[in-house]
Amino acid sequence: MTASVKAVCHFFILNHANVSRAILLLEDGTVFRGRAAGKTGTTTGEICFNTGMTGYQEIFTDPSYSGQILTATNVHIGNYGIKNDEIESEHIKISGFVCRNFNVPYSRFMADKSIQDYFEEENLVAIEDVDTRALVQHIRTRGAMNGIISSEIEDLDELTRRLRDTPPMSGLELSSQVTTKTPYYMGNPDAPRRIAVMDFGVKKNILRCFAERNCYLKIFPARTGFAEIKAWNPNGYFLSNGPGDPASMDYAVALTQQMLDDGKPLFGICLGQQILARAVGLPTYKLHHGHRGINHPVKNLLTGHCEVTSQNHGFGVLEQAVYDSPSLVEATHLNLNDQTVEGIRLKNKPAFSVQYHPEASPGPHDARYLFDQFLDILV
Repeated sequence: MTASVKAVCHFFILNHANVSRAILLLEDGTVFRGRAAGKTGTTTGEICFNTGMTGYQEIFTDPSYSGQILTATNVHIGNYGIKNDEIESEHIKISGFVCRNFNVPYSRFMADKSIQDYFEEENLVAIEDVDTRALVQHIRTRGAMNGIISSEIEDLDELTRRLRDTPPMSGLELSSQVTTKTPYYMGNPDAPRRIAVMDFGVKKNILRCFAERNCYLKIFPARTGFAEIKAWNPNGYFLSNGPGDPASMDYAVALTQQMLDDGKPLFGICLGQQILARAVGLPTYKLHHGHRGINHPVKNLLTGHCEVTSQNHGFGVLEQAVYDSPSLVEATHLNLNDQTVEGIRLKNKPAFSVQYHPEASPGPHDARYLFDQFLDILV
């Protein structure tokens, strides 16, 4: 055994010998025990899982995960370290983290820090050495539910009391918590196309995808009034991804209705699709356990082609309502795993949306064409 291998093994043994125990308690009373990782403390949120094998840092910083405890199904997390510029927002947005192996030593020489240092800086509580396969099977069977992680409290009665105080995701409005506080700009000011972006929890790579296509963006806080947005004189409107229940966002629905009345092209991604649907009277609902990963198959119903997609959502547009409104809206994309509607377009307005993430980060680039389709209809 070489000296370097011995050093890594020695570090691993010391690191795991000194960690404290941690508990994950679900609201149905199920208990998972493991070891503490990240910051010592207690945190709550809706438990969910992501099936991606890479891209954990981008996932941690996706604002759509606000209010959620993330479970990684990949066995090793942290093994390629943390790089400061691989982020989708300025800070970690998940409420807590669950994994099988929390790899503090990392292999990538370009990385800036370890996952442990990152979590401590961001005050994120985590638990490792959990049977994540059993946990995911439990969520898939019983459905999404709240959970609590603690590396400082072992009393299950106390954890249960704290967990009862955690609000359910249904009815929760979270975009106001993650949106920008003030408007800002991105892209070339002299670009021929100006897009007003509604930041309900927008990912940086969505903005990059537009800027790379020579667009000038003004990113507005979630609760901005339509008059202020229209005064900027954009060529089109974009509704971003974000966290929480779209049924709690009447302000965004009303704004979208004003945008549709204005007649300019509109494009929505993820939460943006749900808001667009509600703006034209289509209901949304909470999925049993959500779609989160980077390998979900989606069929484009307009072309017949299939795409491998990146997804992160716990709500969807009611499928039957779409099919019952053929004169109003058309389903354009279909999830091949569970037949949920993954894309719609309006029949009487230049507006369309998708439920998945064409910008990826992480994930495949199969659906980047959607940005080009939007630009093609801009006035």
